[in-house]
Amino acid sequence: MDEPIRSAPLFRGRWVRVDEDEWPEIGSWEVFRPGDAAAVLPLTPEGDVLLVEQFRAGARRSIEEIPAGLLEGEDPASCAARELLEETGFRHTSLEPLAVVHTSPGSSSELVHLFVARTHAEPEQEPEEGIVIVRRPFADALARARSGGVDDAKTALALFLADARRGAG
Repeated sequence: MDEPIRSAPLFRGRWVRVDEDEWPEIGSWEVFRPGDAAAVLPLTPEGDVLLVEQFRAGARRSIEEIPAGLLEGEDPASCAARELLEETGFRHTSLEPLAVVHTSPGSSSELVHLFVARTHAEPEQEPEEGIVIVRRPFADALARARSGGVDDAKTALALFLADARRGAG
């Protein structure tokens, strides 16, 4: 059962669309279809994590998270590198894939490509307007995620995956 028997658009916006898909055995289902995205966990040479704090309309408040953005016609690694530079001002020295995940497969088609990046010691430019850079030691950011103090799923997952990779290496 890979394709619905019928799919009809319900809404088309600038960044998303919603379709009503009809499936045999489960009936009609509304599916949120944003674009796919890339997100990157930046680690400085000192081992600090660079997070961005910015207002998120869906949460109705500012959130601390890893840099991320929608793919704009480029491959996921290029998107992650672009978002890292735009949102933090830092350029990467290495970029490694961590995982590709469905954010909410029950209702959304979105895939997020997660990466970990090593950065240069200093930023090359100012971060985008409206972004505050939050710099934390990796161990502190990981402890916050483990205690439930990181409420952005992609950020918590990237921290856990990067920690597991460090432990395996």
